[in-house]
Amino acid sequence: MRERNRLERQLGHQTEFEQALADTIELIDLAEAEAEGDRDVLAEAEKTLSDLGARVAQRRLENLLAGEADGNDAFLEVHAGAGGTESQDWAEMLLRMYVRWAEAHGHKVEWIEESPGEEAGIKSATVKIAGENAYGWLNSESGVHRLVRISPFDSQSRRHTSFASVGVYPVIDDTIAIDIQDKDLRIDTYRASGAGGQHVNRTDSAVRITHLPTNIVVQCQSDRSQHKNKAAAMNMMKARLYEMELRKREAALQALHDAKTDIGWGHQIRSYVLQPYQMVKDLRTGVEKGNAQGVLDGDLDDFMEASLSQRIEGGAGETVADLD
Repeated sequence: MRERNRLERQLGHQTEFEQALADTIELIDLAEAEAEGDRDVLAEAEKTLSDLGARVAQRRLENLLAGEADGNDAFLEVHAGAGGTESQDWAEMLLRMYVRWAEAHGHKVEWIEESPGEEAGIKSATVKIAGENAYGWLNSESGVHRLVRISPFDSQSRRHTSFASVGVYPVIDDTIAIDIQDKDLRIDTYRASGAGGQHVNRTDSAVRITHLPTNIVVQCQSDRSQHKNKAAAMNMMKARLYEMELRKREAALQALHDAKTDIGWGHQIRSYVLQPYQMVKDLRTGVEKGNAQGVLDGDLDDFMEASLSQRIEGGAGETVADLD
């Protein structure tokens, strides 16, 4: 049913585009048929064609999301790098950026786990982003993100560089079987941190699961029930193992650069500079945006589109505007 609905949406878009093009051409013909031509109508038609071209280019990129799990929901993890409060604050800013992006695209965001920093920000956090092609779009965001700014925590107002890493994993549905042996797991329970009511903080409701062969660790503390947290953590573990297998296949085909490295210098995929000037630059595709605050408010489409195009087509990182 999900595949059928996806195909129906695609056919609906195609029909809509064809009808809009035919209507615009007819409007142009009518305007030009007049003695001197209706310039206002022609200008409106040109704008309509330009908007239509941008929408077609957007759909063209979306149709490239044909990977095994591109249509799935996604788990998104953010981890602060070395640097204490600075990096923890940056990690929280990154998480807010992705939540803003998800909400702007009509996706649903569910908090899975969050470990607050000592003074500000977060040490780590995991959210589930549910929506059409959520994993396909967010997949390119995995890697290390670098921030340069005047520190609000430095009494001497010096410029600091902070790092945080982002990991994105597909939510596994029932059509994908992931076999995990009990002997390969270590399951720990602990008291949840942060706000959540007396029951959450006074019982060992939070669950941490470690996959011993790969040393992958997931944790969940979003529910008061230890059983529900364990089930959610197992889903996350399956997602991590599945995503690891996908990356092995893609690496073998040299179709995807593995950005999971140290959270520090020389490994970042994107730089966010707030002082002495404002610019966000993706180091893989070369896409730059001067409105850094807009990017931090969730304006990530240009970066995602360029990365997706480069990954699938081997292009130089074109965006919708370039494809128009």
